[in-house]
Amino acid sequence: MTPQDITTTLSNRFGDACTAKAPESWQVETSELRLLVLLSADTTWLRVLVPIVPLTEAQPFLGEILAANFDQTQMARYATYENALWGVFQHDLTSLTLGQFSATIDQLLTMKQAGVEPFFNTLIEARVRQIIQAAKLQGQSLEATMQTIDRFYSEGMMGDMQDSGYGNRALAAWQRQLERLWPQVNPPEVADNT
Repeated sequence: MTPQDITTTLSNRFGDACTAKAPESWQVETSELRLLVLLSADTTWLRVLVPIVPLTEAQPFLGEILAANFDQTQMARYATYENALWGVFQHDLTSLTLGQFSATIDQLLTMKQAGVEPFFNTLIEARVRQIIQAAKLQGQSLEATMQTIDRFYSEGMMGDMQDSGYGNRALAAWQRQLERLWPQVNPPEVADNT
């Protein structure tokens, strides 16, 4: 792949939203997107970046984000830099194909569009499963468990989610997940040592 291939691909895909900043950098900027394409100083490596969300918004989900880097992302990865969560792709320029470059852009755009929503959902589901197991071990009903969650929110015991701006959405998600997962989650069998 050559710098001219990059210019042609970005111009064909994004039109006037794409500008070449120098022979070794390009920027695509629209109202929904900012995509940066950079070559290393020696022009042997390509880096494509897209800012996804402010780091403060991603902070509660960093564990899930790192897990996604391990087993869900394909060519691109999540990274943090300058108080933002980024989608990042790096590749040797000479061995990069146009198909890989286009697929990378698609993946980064998908990551940008999804934001932290997938991680929010994963975190809520994991916590709800833990709550269901504990509630069932204590013999609580679904209704009693819902009341406990409501009380936890009203008393600020789930402050990490409220502080991140996800409070109301989190409570509604907890309730939906609780109803959906209640029949599926069972506590582990307690060994009888008598």
